Amino acid sequence: MFRNQYDTDVTTWSPQGRLFQVEYAMEAVKQGSACVGLRSRTHAVLAAANKPASELSSYQRKVFRVAEHAGVALAGLTADGRVLSRFLRNECINHSFVYEAPLPVSRLALKLADKAQVCTQRSWKRPYGVGLLVAGLDETGAHLYYNCPSGNYFEYQAFAIGSRSQAAKTFLERRFEGYNDYTPEQLIKDALSAIKETLQAEKLTSSNCTVAIVGRKDDGTIEPFEMIDAKRIQEIIDSMEVAEEAPAEPSSMQEEERGSDAAPMDI
Repeated sequence: MFRNQYDTDVTTWSPQGRLFQVEYAMEAVKQGSACVGLRSRTHAVLAAANKPASELSSYQRKVFRVAEHAGVALAGLTADGRVLSRFLRNECINHSFVYEAPLPVSRLALKLADKAQVCTQRSWKRPYGVGLLVAGLDETGAHLYYNCPSGNYFEYQAFAIGSRSQAAKTFLERRFEGYNDYTPEQLIKDALSAIKETLQAEKLTSSNCTVAIVGRKDDGTIEPFEMIDAKRIQEIIDSMEVAEEAPAEPSSMQEEERGSDAAPMDI
């Protein structure tokens, strides 16, 4: 993108009907480290790639818990993401205090979208330069939303944002139709596989990714939103690598062909 006379103010429209400051904020999301979200009927999983700013620094957190039943993963300006996650946490606390019930995930995504939209029509504000994947569980099941800096929000079965997220989207598009019936373990494996697609030459390990899950067990009790510990993540990654390296078993048709090639017995 390049500077022009219509991008000095967030409230200035271009002749083509575009708000360039909002588009620049959306571009900031594409520059952030990749995040992936996917859901089944009963569980939702968030995963993020951990990328330090330099070899001498630690990475910044990309996954935040906002309530017992919901959490967010972000790509873009982490500072903006922290502010918005704190806002969501306060909204969940206030709703729980007033109504003695958890805030529905759809309402949570709507409140976040409304807050982002205000920044697109005030000349003394700038859009939030962060995109958020909101995952949670309510009475209607598991949900996954993507909130854009423009104030738009969409519900997805699976989605990826951040740098090189197109590779992760392609992976998810090939498999999302079966996600409703997936087990939590299968969701975690696909989330890790999608994150792996966004890494170039880097090897996927428990140190360069974060995974969180929320859902409902078979007996109806809620599994609160929690980060999966690094040891379990590494065990899952190791099992995935073993499955990839295992040779495929020969099919019965191949065995028959081998038998037909054998020399006939002498009688």
